[in-house]
Amino acid sequence: MDTSAVLLKGPKDLDVDTLALTAPGAGDLVVEVTHSGISTGTEKLFWSGEMPPFPGMGYPLVPGYEAAGEVVEAGPLTGFKPGDRVFVPGSNCFEDAFGLFGGAAKTLITDSARVTRIDPQLGAEGALLALAATARHAMAGMNKAVPDLIVGHGVLGRLLARLTIASGAPAPMVWEIDPARRDGAQGYEVMHPDDDARRDYRSIYDASGKCDLLNDLVGRIAKGGEIVLAGFYTAPLSFAFPPAFMKEARFRVAAEWTREDLAATRALVECGALRLDGLITHTRPAADARAAYEQAFSDGACLKMILDWEH
Repeated sequence: MDTSAVLLKGPKDLDVDTLALTAPGAGDLVVEVTHSGISTGTEKLFWSGEMPPFPGMGYPLVPGYEAAGEVVEAGPLTGFKPGDRVFVPGSNCFEDAFGLFGGAAKTLITDSARVTRIDPQLGAEGALLALAATARHAMAGMNKAVPDLIVGHGVLGRLLARLTIASGAPAPMVWEIDPARRDGAQGYEVMHPDDDARRDYRSIYDASGKCDLLNDLVGRIAKGGEIVLAGFYTAPLSFAFPPAFMKEARFRVAAEWTREDLAATRALVECGALRLDGLITHTRPAADARAAYEQAFSDGACLKMILDWEH
């Protein structure tokens, strides 16, 4: 069995190629992918060659950890059946390529334990489930405060804001320096940070991934306030100690989502508490992957690029 897949052979050397697949086992599913998302965080770093050393990293690799599709074969131990609509957070099923993420392919073979059933009505939006679960993981759990300020109005920032409102908390403020990204707010305000005079935020979530913001953010928190690093940072982070000392600042790193986050997020989407509309701004046929990746990483108006494997 083989498949068409996005293959990253080296920095900025990307195309669609045919790859052999490993044979499925009794606990595996064969999934025909209809849509896969392009991450402007970690995937961009692999594409540009800026990703720090990471376990399982190497070229050539199949990128992508946001795939939605349909089960076409189900092993006897899976509990799934052909026709089930599923979200797949990537796969390591390729004979001659690293599958560090491995979701950007027409056909995937994956352990059924990694797969989550989703509502067929979600369509392409089903590929956003991992990003929504990432936002949920940053916020949910003991000793975690919901944000009253979110930095960055990309897809992750929008999901954090929507989850905050869905939790019943007051609507957060969102900062965005790019005028093209200030539209699309649903029940909260978006402004340039220079237009915000407030300096008593209790919990600031950074969804920008910028490495030089900590000193500015420390100056914006109340005494004992928290700064949550929800992006992915390639350079060492640093801050001036005296202002942080005076504020008794707290810093927290938001890690990767868990299966619990995925299940909880799916439930929020299915009951209508969390909406995924308005987040996908661009869709291209998978055959145009080279141009799609370049646009996803260079066009500020592109919030989320989806590859269409179905048509």
